[in-house]
Amino acid sequence: MRAVTISEPGGPEVLGWGEVPDPVCGPGEVLVDVVASAVNRADLLQRAGKYPPPKGASEILGLECSGVVSEVGEGVTGWSVGDEVCALLSGGGYAERVAVPAGQLLPRPAGVELATAAALPEVVCTVWSNVFMLAGLRRGERFLVHGGAGGIGTMAIQLADRAGARVFATAGSPAKLDLCRELGADVAVNYRDEDFAEVVKAEGGAHVVLDNMGAKYLARNVDALAVGGRLVIIGMQGGTRTEIDLARLFAKRASVHTTTLRSRPATGPGGKAEIVAAVRHDVWPDVERGAVRPIVDRRLPMSRAAEAHELLEASAHAGKVLLLIQG
Repeated sequence: MRAVTISEPGGPEVLGWGEVPDPVCGPGEVLVDVVASAVNRADLLQRAGKYPPPKGASEILGLECSGVVSEVGEGVTGWSVGDEVCALLSGGGYAERVAVPAGQLLPRPAGVELATAAALPEVVCTVWSNVFMLAGLRRGERFLVHGGAGGIGTMAIQLADRAGARVFATAGSPAKLDLCRELGADVAVNYRDEDFAEVVKAEGGAHVVLDNMGAKYLARNVDALAVGGRLVIIGMQGGTRTEIDLARLFAKRASVHTTTLRSRPATGPGGKAEIVAAVRHDVWPDVERGAVRPIVDRRLPMSRAAEAHELLEASAHAGKVLLLIQG
């Protein structure tokens, strides 16, 4: 089969498109013929040699995909050859075929075209597991998400708005701020010329903050929290090392959580299958009726993965960038 390859750790130019061994469908797995994958910032880190896949996972990039089931492994029930699906992956999505633990499959939502469904698994599972399962965002609370026009941000805004929260989002251009408002953000903050912490504090602070910046935003995120607030850090785009004033956390009775999705076990408490099952039960019905929708910036052939990585590195996108298998 063909897949995106990495010649050596480095920039987008190290990505190629060539032949690799076919995946094997093991017990408890299904084989999916991939129609599309989507680009995530974790892919950029792995390409640069800074984010190796978990032990036993495919070395091929790609944390989500959509496609058609072509083989069902021993012990798998509920899935059949020919089913149209999308999947949360630990790796392997930038390829023509991928082996997936059955618990990480989701049916293609009714009303969502198959390739477009590749934009859903990683962002929905990330937002649902962190904002709702971990931080427990509730109706009437205030929610802040950074990078509101990105893949995670566009989904977080929609799900928080659907849950009845007051939503704050940061973005860096008028067009991206407009997109945040269109998706349900009550307040969109231009981080280039406004202090988001001051904006949020003026309304009493955020009960939940979803942060992808890490060290760079830590002090201001804590400052922005309401009493009893929960800060969930899921990325380190702004660095890994900083200091925190514990007195400020104590004064607010606040908590800080750092989580990853990729390294979670496939099954068991807190595992990927548990999260995927929750998403299927709690989110998929609203996706199918159009109340929550994938936001796709553009679609590129998978052979042009380097171009897609350049777009993400320049933040020249809004929503998801899809990579499509083409003939």
